[in-house]
Amino acid sequence: MNSFVTDLSRYDDWLAWLADQGATDPDVRVVWVGGSAATGGYDEWSDLDVDLLCTPGEADAVHDRLVARIREDFDVDHVWELPRATWPDGRQCFVNHQQRPGALKEPTRIVDLHISELSDAHRFIDVRRHGTPIVVHDPDGLVELRHDDEEAMRRAIEEGVEQIVQRRATAEWLVNRSLRRGQMPEAIAFYLNFALSPLVRLLRIEHCPWRHDYGLRYLHTDLPADVANRISALLPGNGDLAELSASCFAWTDELLANGLAVS
Repeated sequence: MNSFVTDLSRYDDWLAWLADQGATDPDVRVVWVGGSAATGGYDEWSDLDVDLLCTPGEADAVHDRLVARIREDFDVDHVWELPRATWPDGRQCFVNHQQRPGALKEPTRIVDLHISELSDAHRFIDVRRHGTPIVVHDPDGLVELRHDDEEAMRRAIEEGVEQIVQRRATAEWLVNRSLRRGQMPEAIAFYLNFALSPLVRLLRIEHCPWRHDYGLRYLHTDLPADVANRISALLPGNGDLAELSASCFAWTDELLANGLAVS
C-alpha cells in the first residue's frame, strides 16, 4: 500500500531498542510499526504505533516486563496503561516522553505499544486497512500480508447498513427533540452519533469498504476530496445545527435510495 519512505529517525532509539527486545526476550515473537508510518500522513506530530506479538498466554507478563525496562532505559515522563479488560488477548500503553505533548511545542515523542498474543488474527495484516507494516523483528516470517475475510467484512457492512436503516426515523427524532428543547450539548452528541457518523459510514462503504468502520479518522485520505470537504462542511459550528442535521439525513436517504456502489 505504501510507496513512500517514512522518516522514523526521531524514533531511532526506540527502533533499536525494540529490535533488541526481540533478540533477547524469547516471548517477543514479532514487532512491527504501523499507523500513519505505514498508511501515510506521518509527520512531526505523529506517535510511533508499535504492534508486538508475544507467546500466547504471556501478554500481561510481557507488557509489565517491557514497561519496567522502558522506564529504566528511556527518559519517560509518564505512561498511560489501558485497563487490562481493554483487549481480550493483549495489553496496550502509551509511553510519553513529554509532560505535555499536546502543546505541540516540539516534535511528538509518544509510543503507542500494543501487545497481542500471537495468533493468525494478529499476524495476518490487510494492507488496505493498515498499510504495509514496517517490520522490526520477525525471524520466523510470521507476518503475512493478506486481505481480511471478505465474507466477514460483507456481513459487518450489511449489519451496519441495516442498523442505519432501522434507526433512521428514531435518529432524526433524537436530534430534533434535543434541538427543540434547547439542549445543545445533547443535540450535538446525538447529531454526531446518529446523523453524521452513520452518513460517514455509508460513504466509507461506498468508497473504501475495507475501512468502513474507521469513522471520521483519516477522512481526507480515505474519501474523494469533494466528499471529504462536503462532510467537513457538516461539522458542528458550520451553520445552524438543525439545517446541518437535515442535510445529513437527506444525504443518507439519497445514498440508501440509490443503493451503495461498493468499490
